[in-house]
Amino acid sequence: MRRLISWFVAPLVALVPALAHAEGVSGYSRGNAFIYFMAIAAVLVFGIHDTFHKKWMTWVGAVVIPVVLYLMLPDK
Repeated sequence: MRRLISWFVAPLVALVPALAHAEGVSGYSRGNAFIYFMAIAAVLVFGIHDTFHKKWMTWVGAVVIPVVLYLMLPDK
């Protein structure tokens, strides 16, 4: 069942940044891109926790990943 869910979630996660940048055509909204990027960060942090099961690694990832993704947002 997990494999089936991952087949549906993986393309969605892969397309989220494309959706965030596609809004630039009709008026880019940094707030919407921020929401998309934070959703990606939540999935990545959960993946780190689920893969490694190390509390310290999860906490470090929970701080580093959102900061890095926020810095990747284009200015506007």
